[in-house]
Amino acid sequence: MKSKNDGVELVEVGALRIGMFVELEVGWLAHPFPTGSFKLTSAKQIETIRGLGLQRVRVNIAKTDPEPSDPFLVASPIVDAQAIARNDEAILRRQRTEQLSAQLRSLVVCERRFGEAIRQYRKALELIPSQPIVAAEQCRTMVDGFVGEMLTEGESAIRLLSEAAGDKASMHPVNVTIVSLLLGKAMGLEQTELSDLGLAAFLHDVGKSQLPDRVRWLEENFSTAEYKLYQEHVAYSVQVGKSMELPKAVLIAIAQHHELVDGSGFPSRVKGESMTRCTRILALVNRYDNLCNPSRPAAAMTPHEALSMIFAQQKARFDSTALSAFIRMMGVYPPGSVVQLVDERYAMVVSVNSARPLKPRVLVHESGVSRNEALILDLEHSPHIGIRRSLKPAALPGAAMDFLAPRQRVSYFFEHVVDTKMDALA
Repeated sequence: MKSKNDGVELVEVGALRIGMFVELEVGWLAHPFPTGSFKLTSAKQIETIRGLGLQRVRVNIAKTDPEPSDPFLVASPIVDAQAIARNDEAILRRQRTEQLSAQLRSLVVCERRFGEAIRQYRKALELIPSQPIVAAEQCRTMVDGFVGEMLTEGESAIRLLSEAAGDKASMHPVNVTIVSLLLGKAMGLEQTELSDLGLAAFLHDVGKSQLPDRVRWLEENFSTAEYKLYQEHVAYSVQVGKSMELPKAVLIAIAQHHELVDGSGFPSRVKGESMTRCTRILALVNRYDNLCNPSRPAAAMTPHEALSMIFAQQKARFDSTALSAFIRMMGVYPPGSVVQLVDERYAMVVSVNSARPLKPRVLVHESGVSRNEALILDLEHSPHIGIRRSLKPAALPGAAMDFLAPRQRVSYFFEHVVDTKMDALA
């Protein structure tokens, strides 16, 4: 029922609609709005007015928007709320589609570039016997490209790649290169030192091609003779580096990549004071990757286990400054870690912002959602969600195991950090 009076109508509360200009005839303490006269812009405002207990409300006709011609939109505020809900749902669906596309594009780019680095490593091995200088120049160009991106594109995230990223012989040097460069950047290395570090990391194992297949990767059951033969890959790698005319700093890092600060490493058992900063970084990252990616996948540690073991049991073997920076960079749960969230869901860490590692991005197991349509949840923008604990993959329920598909081999690349703000969809 409506009553007109000098351009003002008394409109029953049930007939209010968005676009009407209302004038509330109650004291300003009796309602939550900033002013008593305003235009209705949402169904929530109408519901609030209904809650005031009023039967009718003054509506200024001159300031009220014309009623829409679409009869569906002329309906009650309940219909308006339904339309708004449908619109919000459509927006969320569109955002989800865009985010799925963005995360897929980022993964494809990272995996393509990782593959290019693997091909460069294999090409270098083929080229070194006949054109070692050319091989060195090509490797340096690739490494300098990585360094330039890391230094100029802001924060970088460490990105977990798919299972089929490559074989250990070529995957290992690329992994060690990427993580060493990120750690070097975190520790404040200058561009030239970073370039030397990356080149040493990329070529630290080139001498293994001169070893028999059976001793190229360290095994616990090696005999004394096999272990001694395995150690010779360091000298072979230095010889190859000299043929490539690598800088002295790079040759030193290659020569010392198995040395440890407590003097228990090989081949020369040098101690920390005799190790360069690049060497200390390379020795740590090399050990971490070998724990995550041993020659026998059954012996692999999860990234969380590997980092925990180094810190708890081998801390004295590595440079304390490098180890502290490594833990800060990788976070408690490095990419590849399988975790359970505080809300009981299972997830896998797929990306860690190397500058803000405590809130990684995780792939969450959701029943009724296919893996290809699963959003990566950014815990930095989901303060109500956190990680409760790390798990061994074997401890996952069957459905979560199939969905998350934990990697037997862990491979990494880097990506530029993009503010995803996906907490609204968590």
